[in-house]
Amino acid sequence: MTDDPMVTNAPARHSWFPASACDSSCLSTSSCAAGRVRRSWRVIALLTTVAVAVTLGVLVPLLPRSARAGYVRWMAVLLLASIGIRVRVRHSELSAGDRRAAGAGLIVANHISFLDILAIATVSPARFVAKAELTRWPVIGTLTRRLGVIPIRRESLRDLPSVISDAVDGLRAGDNVGLFPEGTTRCGRGGGRFRPAIFQAAVETGVPVQPLVVSFHTPDGAISPVAAFIGTDNIADTMGRVLRAKGLTVHVRLCEPQWPGSDRRELADRCERIVFGEPSLIGLSSDIPAAMVS
Repeated sequence: MTDDPMVTNAPARHSWFPASACDSSCLSTSSCAAGRVRRSWRVIALLTTVAVAVTLGVLVPLLPRSARAGYVRWMAVLLLASIGIRVRVRHSELSAGDRRAAGAGLIVANHISFLDILAIATVSPARFVAKAELTRWPVIGTLTRRLGVIPIRRESLRDLPSVISDAVDGLRAGDNVGLFPEGTTRCGRGGGRFRPAIFQAAVETGVPVQPLVVSFHTPDGAISPVAAFIGTDNIADTMGRVLRAKGLTVHVRLCEPQWPGSDRRELADRCERIVFGEPSLIGLSSDIPAAMVS
């Protein structure tokens, strides 16, 4: 067993411990296209953007809620653009006055990478329930703490009640709360079961649930596994592949919002079918401004 907080795989500590079927065999063996100059530029751009984000982040808690959300969206776009990732969003046709149109409530999505949080933040900033190790990672740990991540120790079932309580408190305070119900990452070509426990937060508060689908793509539109955090990957492995990739795009698809009902298991199953089945999508595609892409 490793004590390195940046290593993704750890032995299961209970029968419900989430495990991914994906490993290094899921990764593409094709050569990466970005040259040394582009990779160097991306590293410089990333470090500069992180420095700005951390510096300005001290003032963010003092801003009104709408200004804080705008800051998080903009910084998420900048951080992804700095490493060469364009964001493409599918917008749902909902009434401008509908609370669900702003993504308010519980946000649930499939899970591929630690970069998913940034991709989703470009659409709907949220306090994400994420593994506790994330908050200890260099650089990313600082950013996740600024984003108000709710840490969960996946090996400890005893932590679940307090995590659900934190999620409930966030939802009642008017924050978006996000979670990856699979509990682990996959390569993007398939999905796992949605664990129902934290859906209880939506049931208790009655807020809508916004299912999202996150996927990374090559320039020709094919699913790309380079951003995945799987197998024996650590943060350097994943970031190295991303920095070497050329023309990587992350798609964020908004599905039809769901009212929670009274059964968290039914709600989890319903959202799982939406995310991994045929999402109920209405509307047009749009790109985050191309000028933001390296």
